[in-house]
Amino acid sequence: MRARDPAFPLATLIALLGFLVVSLFCFVRWIFCWRNFKRFLFGLACLITLIALFYVEEDWRGKHDWEKFKREWEAKGEHFDYASIIPPPVPDEQNFALVPVIASSYEMFFDKSGHEVYPRNTNVVDRLSMITWRDNHWAHIPKSDSANYDWQASKKTDLKAWQDYFRSPPPANSIETNSFPVAPQPQSPADDVLLALSKYDSAIEEIREASKLPYSRFPLTYGNGDAAAILLPHLAAVKSCAQALTLRSLAELQNGQSEKAMEDVELSLYLANSIRTEPIEISQLVRIAILQNTLQPVYEGLAEHKWPDERLAELDRQLAKLDFIADYKLIMRSELGFQGGIIEYLRRQPGQFMNLSTENYSGKTLSFLAGVVWQLIPGSFFDQNRLNCARMMVEFYIPLANINQETISPTLTRRADAAVGAATRYRNPYNMLAGILLPGFGAAGRKFAQAQTSADLARVAVALERYRLAQGEFPESLDALAPLLIAIVPHDVINGEPLHYRRTDDGQFVLYSVGLNEKDDGGVVSFRQNGSVDTDKGDWVWRYPKAE
Repeated sequence: MRARDPAFPLATLIALLGFLVVSLFCFVRWIFCWRNFKRFLFGLACLITLIALFYVEEDWRGKHDWEKFKREWEAKGEHFDYASIIPPPVPDEQNFALVPVIASSYEMFFDKSGHEVYPRNTNVVDRLSMITWRDNHWAHIPKSDSANYDWQASKKTDLKAWQDYFRSPPPANSIETNSFPVAPQPQSPADDVLLALSKYDSAIEEIREASKLPYSRFPLTYGNGDAAAILLPHLAAVKSCAQALTLRSLAELQNGQSEKAMEDVELSLYLANSIRTEPIEISQLVRIAILQNTLQPVYEGLAEHKWPDERLAELDRQLAKLDFIADYKLIMRSELGFQGGIIEYLRRQPGQFMNLSTENYSGKTLSFLAGVVWQLIPGSFFDQNRLNCARMMVEFYIPLANINQETISPTLTRRADAAVGAATRYRNPYNMLAGILLPGFGAAGRKFAQAQTSADLARVAVALERYRLAQGEFPESLDALAPLLIAIVPHDVINGEPLHYRRTDDGQFVLYSVGLNEKDDGGVVSFRQNGSVDTDKGDWVWRYPKAE
């Protein structure tokens, strides 16, 4: 193979520089002619005029189109301003989120007034986070066999895996430690789990006392000017605390402490609702995860007939407060304000687009050039992008949930995803932000539908258990439950039809929704190859394990 001539790049560079020098020399000679100079000035003036006209026309058209769309939909009750989505303040002395044990989850990052803290307050000890990487070897924390929630797979929790986790030392050469208390010799799994979790007893009792307060509003950094940069450190803490409460309630059930288990279930549900007013999608998804996790001890307590009628009636009142269909509407409408806030922030700080975009801008030169380009874009870019984002939301995603019919339609969800995909498949200056801000809302709709279905299945299961306590067996149909044991039997969120129910030969029952495939599969759960529940297929089922 012929060796590459190292002089070739240098020769090319010299030739290019020579060409530029000659061209510049010719241009200078040409422009020093008065007649040519006047032509140049005239041409430059024409170019500047055309550019100015382009900016003026584009900005007028973008603003006109956006204002027209905004007036039309505001007349229908929609709101597009960022300020409208911020939850109203509540009295400090009645605010759960300001109690010291709760505030410890966020005070490293922002104070109780919602002002970001610089530098970070590293002296704060987070007492709300529980069972975290700080406590033990996080990589070995037990996972559900179904990789979802065991109750969805008709399984009870195996506390032996948790017992082994709490008792086992960290891996060799690990900087982590095991800070959980353990007995010198193994006890029952439930006893060992309760002993390990006793390190959180004082914090949990403070949280329980705080849960008597009527309001909960975390002082998030809504006013930092960038809607995409609101700090949310409390979410992981709230979720981990709820996980500890759920685990503790499962151990209490297995240890015969059913009243304590119910108290922890109720506190976990309170934690889920402590972030309900946050108009942020991820906050609501954390709520959903907490609910699904909390339903595991509810499921096991009902399966083992652990609670009397009066405690079941109170549990039903707690579950009846959950309305994820209305919450979905709230979040999708809040997204109108959030998207507007993000786009207006980019209008003021166009160079920040690179922080929002998933594009890979590498190198200082490329980043600088991209920043220059974004500084020069016309204002119509922001108005037209905001219009396209808002149109997709009001025409496709918000209508997925029907509050009057209490349904969330999978068919409309698929249609919305297809419409957004088609509208953003080929990127142009007017749909660029839609391609970044919109994907994922269809998946959110499916999660909200599943959350409401889970809450409804649990409520019906509670009513069925109350019927069994009174009559000695489960009823032939759900019609026997209302209005004495449940005000109204919930229908299937997916299609508005009655939930499916039948008694089984072993004296138990099968209760289910048709799920996202909108097909009655006979109460059969679909599983993936890895053993996890495939909630996109099969039915969503509440069915107790067979007696051992």
